[in-house]
Amino acid sequence: MSIFHMYTGDDGQSHIEEPALSAQPSQETPQATQEIFFRELPAGTAMDWHNAPRRQYVIVLKGQMEIGFKDGSVQRCGAGDAVLAADLTGSGHTTRVVGDGPAVVGVVPVAD
Repeated sequence: MSIFHMYTGDDGQSHIEEPALSAQPSQETPQATQEIFFRELPAGTAMDWHNAPRRQYVIVLKGQMEIGFKDGSVQRCGAGDAVLAADLTGSGHTTRVVGDGPAVVGVVPVAD
């Protein structure tokens, strides 16, 4: 299980990092959330370049997804992985379901 942070850098590009759990304020301080909803994405689903619509956690519950970046790098996320999607501006990222089956994700918007 990993918790990733996706953000827009000073260069206007989306980036992803895996900070140590102890370095993540969300582990020390409760974060208010608005709701949770679940999505099932069929195998082969591909979303072209987009930004996160709001700061939100995307938690992979089943299957595997790949997040792509303009520099050509790809981050694969599987069951148990969570991404704090906070790249609200800039170049954005792609999302693709990989493997034979669907991916199921829980989406938890962070209250501002």
